[in-house]
Amino acid sequence: MTKPTASHSETVGTEALERATGRSRDAWNDLLDSAGAREWDHTTIAAWLVDERGVDGWWAQGITVGFEQHIGRRQPGQRADGTFEASVSRTYTASRDAVVTALVAAVTAAAGCEPASVNTTAKNASARWKLPNGGTVVAGIYPSGEKTRASLTMPKLGSADEVAEAKALLKSWLPAQPDVSG
Repeated sequence: MTKPTASHSETVGTEALERATGRSRDAWNDLLDSAGAREWDHTTIAAWLVDERGVDGWWAQGITVGFEQHIGRRQPGQRADGTFEASVSRTYTASRDAVVTALVAAVTAAAGCEPASVNTTAKNASARWKLPNGGTVVAGIYPSGEKTRASLTMPKLGSADEVAEAKALLKSWLPAQPDVSG
């Protein structure tokens, strides 16, 4: 089977985890195991970490994913519902509005269909396409100072083997630097 993405232990440094939470990855895994978390669902594990151990919500999610991978409940890149998703991003030196315009035009042309929705009223704009093959692509646009990050995500993939191909496709759909002359 293809490995779609790095595991939690490969993407989150041991030192960073320990510094932020006060425990090592192995210590969290041992604690969750002894608490009976193998029998709990994702939401219950994360909530327990927050409520009973005072872990910040973001770190609780990461510890939960890492534990689920540790016990073999989920593969790297797999969502809690069993599906996989592919995601790519690019940062532009352009305004949010220029990136929204360029991204929507590029994905619409590449996908061969109009977006099902576009939200430009929020600070972080978004768009969604329902593809002719039944799949979905979601765009997020995140301004930060003079730069804007755009991401494309294809959720609900059926297997890890689909992730690499979907990432390559999405990467090809990200536009070049938007025109900022106008």
